[in-house]
Amino acid sequence: MNVVFVSPQFPSVYWQFCAALRRNGAHALGLGDTPYDQLSSEVRASLDEYYWVSDLSDYEQVYRGFAYFSYRWGRIDWVESNNEYWLAQDARLREDFNVAHGPRPDELARWQSKAAQKPLYAAAGVPTARQTRLTTFDETRWFIGEMGHYPVFAKPEVGVGACGTRILRSDDDLRALLADHGSEGAEPVPYVIEQLVRGELCSWDAVLDSRGEPLFENQEEFPPSMADVVHGGLDMSYLSLPEVDAELSRLGRAAVRAFGLASRFVHLEFFRLVEDLPGVAAAGEYVGLEVNVRPPGGSTPEMMNYAHAIDVYQVWADMVCFDERRTEPGGPSRLCAYASRRDAHRYAHPHDEVMARWGERVVAHGRVPDALSDDLGNYQYTACLESRAQADEFVAFVHERERERHADQKGAREGPGRGGPAAEPGA
Repeated sequence: MNVVFVSPQFPSVYWQFCAALRRNGAHALGLGDTPYDQLSSEVRASLDEYYWVSDLSDYEQVYRGFAYFSYRWGRIDWVESNNEYWLAQDARLREDFNVAHGPRPDELARWQSKAAQKPLYAAAGVPTARQTRLTTFDETRWFIGEMGHYPVFAKPEVGVGACGTRILRSDDDLRALLADHGSEGAEPVPYVIEQLVRGELCSWDAVLDSRGEPLFENQEEFPPSMADVVHGGLDMSYLSLPEVDAELSRLGRAAVRAFGLASRFVHLEFFRLVEDLPGVAAAGEYVGLEVNVRPPGGSTPEMMNYAHAIDVYQVWADMVCFDERRTEPGGPSRLCAYASRRDAHRYAHPHDEVMARWGERVVAHGRVPDALSDDLGNYQYTACLESRAQADEFVAFVHERERERHADQKGAREGPGRGGPAAEPGA
């Protein structure tokens, strides 16, 4: 089997998909924009051959590289990047070279469109927030009035993460969006407007076989949503859980069937409502947010490995090569937590103090690539922990800022009830 893997060097952990393919006897053929002599030794060792292009977004160069692999190795069975940024190009290569496995451009476009996802969610029986495409001020304002009131959430119809998203709180905000991106802008960008949902962001992640059945499942939880992180400059944290909520799994499987997803790593995002969303769902229930037909970003596959004591890269390669899972857990499952810091903030606990307090639990730490830092912070710590309470303590320790510690210390010195008597015992 010949598999072309696009950008095996970024994110930095993705070479492991290629290494897993080779362990299964497949040829892993890398196509990337990092010169060969600048690749890490791990990336080089994971590949049977590497073709360098100066710009991965230059399709002519990428096409020539793919054609070379076809000439050198014979028919290409798979092409994949597992990276949102290159999915459309992957699909174009499949169509141009008649690659048997994976979505073609039309199918991928339907999956990636936030508007086109809505009827597919409805077919799956998964509730979602009401939505409309951004058109004119009057039409969009009428929709907002039908929903009730501001605020509403605006996001590009095709996009990833919180990039380009806005919260609209007034008519002036809507006019500004139209001026920048809408039908009244110089270069219109398709946007959708949705009800603003109050909920906890979760995801259902899975490796699917050719029938759309999960060979592996994972649940993530994000205490601050990605939109809040990006717009508020917040410190990022999230969890990979050792077990998956049965209701979330049911909804994820239903969505996969309705979308026609198969033979892929997928990342489906949901809100778990913290308050009722009238006409949609009640507090505590899940509401579909968006479907992503690739793994969650950055080094999250590593967190899955720790949480489930399994090699998800090998599970994915088993799916590609055998259409079944031949990899099993190698130990006990654990809760895995990610907490990152931003260069713009000053923290109460320096790196050495974090490692002294949590070093036995920390399984990875280091700089986050600039391309991912808006969402994932500038420096990250990943730790395996025993409970939610311990995870909360770890995240709070990493994120505590200097002024917060000073305020706590000042309050302790001045005692309770500043400005008045302390409460009586038992009051």
